[in-house]
Amino acid sequence: MAILPILTAPDPVLKKKAEHVEEVTDEIRALLDDMVETMYDAPGIGLAAPQVGVLKRIIVIDVTQEGEEPFAYKMINPEVIWESEELSLYEEGCLSVPESFSEVERPSVVKVTYTDEHGLAHEIEADGLLATCVQHEIDHLNGTLFIDHISRIKRSIIMRKLNKMKKSA
Repeated sequence: MAILPILTAPDPVLKKKAEHVEEVTDEIRALLDDMVETMYDAPGIGLAAPQVGVLKRIIVIDVTQEGEEPFAYKMINPEVIWESEELSLYEEGCLSVPESFSEVERPSVVKVTYTDEHGLAHEIEADGLLATCVQHEIDHLNGTLFIDHISRIKRSIIMRKLNKMKKSA
């Protein structure tokens, strides 16, 4: 396993739509394992393949709390098939938008289908932090960052801060 470099905004790869995974191969399984290791190392609770420069519809998520046994969802071709009318507000951050946070409103409950690393199909109903995280990571697969859900003024402040951080690095 390897820790992969995480792309940061405004890298153009982050704005591209990821491709459907046709077959679960050893290469895909290795990528999933590397993504989990990278997510834990960052540390983060979710990571999408485009964030590590791979334009494939793959995400990993672990929202377990401290003291719980870690559990990483490894989702290939995840898709929201239902969302609640009820919305929830959550202060989101992102490994590709470091040191920046903003409240984002999303459906509070979603049903998601995906394929796991063994090629098996799953459907889960997610609520709370898992629902927020799944939607956030699926957004990455569609070239959308959480800052695309906030006001233009807040987004421009965050982007100026990111550009300043990149110049000083």
